[in-house]
Amino acid sequence: MVDKPSFPPLSCQAVDLLVIAGEASGDEHASQLIKNLKARNPSLQIVGLGGDELQKAGVELLFNLVDHAVVGIFEVLKNYSFFRELFNLTVEWIRKNKPKTILLVDYPGFNLRLAEALKKTSVSRKGGGEIIVLQYVSPQLWAWKPRRRFKMEKVLDSLAVIFPFETDCYKDVNLPVAFVGHPMVGSGKREQLIQYDPAGPFLLLPGSRSQAIERILPVLLSSFEKLLTEFPNVSALIPASNVKMKETIRGILESHKNLKEKVEITESTNDLSARFALMSSGTMSLRSALSGIPGLIIYKAHPFTFLLGKALIKVKYLGMANLLLPETPPYVEFIQGRAKPRLILMEIKNMLGKEVVCRQRSLSSAKQLKNLLRVPQDRGVVEWLEDEGRLG
Repeated sequence: MVDKPSFPPLSCQAVDLLVIAGEASGDEHASQLIKNLKARNPSLQIVGLGGDELQKAGVELLFNLVDHAVVGIFEVLKNYSFFRELFNLTVEWIRKNKPKTILLVDYPGFNLRLAEALKKTSVSRKGGGEIIVLQYVSPQLWAWKPRRRFKMEKVLDSLAVIFPFETDCYKDVNLPVAFVGHPMVGSGKREQLIQYDPAGPFLLLPGSRSQAIERILPVLLSSFEKLLTEFPNVSALIPASNVKMKETIRGILESHKNLKEKVEITESTNDLSARFALMSSGTMSLRSALSGIPGLIIYKAHPFTFLLGKALIKVKYLGMANLLLPETPPYVEFIQGRAKPRLILMEIKNMLGKEVVCRQRSLSSAKQLKNLLRVPQDRGVVEWLEDEGRLG
């Protein structure tokens, strides 16, 4: 973490849209949205707190928030002073520059508190001001903290969700909620899918945040290392979407020197091909499922975070594909104490022994998922943002 965050001077006089995305998945989802929005209205002045993908999409980046993403209560507490400084700086910047619309993308711990602060300071419409505050991607109310919907009703002007069942979570509150389809599904999304290749590498997908990578990647590497003793010709690929991820991954690989010739790091997260995936429970696991890639979900958190989460989170699975298809979950999950290389290797060998059957099951799951998550024909996320944010 940096000691004191700061924002550069603006290059434009008036801001039409401020986008805030604090995690790699939100940065990627928001970047697609902004590319499509700017294609329809190139004159829009858009700035953001996000990551490299938003910047590539033409957003004037105030701060690389993705580079400072943390996961878990323990990790957040360790960096509390930094996030307090950043939060106060963001509120002050909004009060001074008065963007027409604010789009909050996921990242509820920061974003919902920000929306609340904007209401209390009479800056947002919900507080009597002029700024429209929208949220894209719902917090996981169905997993934990369902009462957040009452706060969201009070501080947001509209919400766009990416899973169809999420609209039901808000039926008892007066908040406009629209299902706009999942950003990985629909026309023009082929480059986001992973191509199946029976002779391809194993994908190792430990997540995007440093703390997650540090806990999960060693398990993935140790499992792959054991696999090599029986399948010496396989190789592995680890996608790293930014410099910080790449540095973290390289540091961990240093303690697995015998894998140097077998494991490659790639900066590209598009145009991937794979035979199998060992992955965390985040966005890439859903992407793998939509691509019909066989694999396993492996997850480890800080012990304190895991125990607290276990007490609060009331869902059967961690992986979103498994939650969407609970009767026929696409992936076996190895969580916390079960995330042992010996157990993982046994399951990999079992699946490789019936690889054709596993691939057919994965394809069937992918078809079901695409049908569930398809973008509605009448109103996708761009239309929603233009209408609700008055940006058309």
